[in-house]
Amino acid sequence: MSGRLDIRQAGDTHRVWRVGADIDTDALAPGAYMKFGIDEIARHCLEGTRADFAAGVARGDVLVAGPNFGIGSSREQAAAALVHLGVRAVVAPAFSGLYFRNAFNVGLLLLTCAEAESIGEGERIAIDARAGRIRRADGVELACEPVPTFLLDMVDAGGLLNLLRQRYPKPNGAVSC
Repeated sequence: MSGRLDIRQAGDTHRVWRVGADIDTDALAPGAYMKFGIDEIARHCLEGTRADFAAGVARGDVLVAGPNFGIGSSREQAAAALVHLGVRAVVAPAFSGLYFRNAFNVGLLLLTCAEAESIGEGERIAIDARAGRIRRADGVELACEPVPTFLLDMVDAGGLLNLLRQRYPKPNGAVSC
């Protein structure tokens, strides 16, 4: 299911999956599966919190959480598992700093939204990441903290390494990173 998602498609709507506060990296990428590749890790994403998530999430769906999403270890696989499953974005009132950086590095859009918890399970929302807003099905718009352009560019490219490959190809066509 992997592949990048275009954040420029602001008019599309996305189905919401809800989780609570303090979702840690072990819930997203369980330690017992870290010896395997991302395919296996992703199959177990959130299994202790939402057993239906990994098998039921569809490309373009959005995960909405309570505060402190991504706390815990610095494992990059915790963000990569969501990208692999096709998650369009994670919306929460607050994120762990390490998770925030890892997410953008692997091309996962994070939106910090004080009113995230007002968004309901199964609701359809439209995201305009560049404008910093979410539109709910009832037309109500929620403001998000602005995401710097360079981070949005990383999401558009599918992560930091892909962005660097696009920006700095070697003259003979080889890639410098």
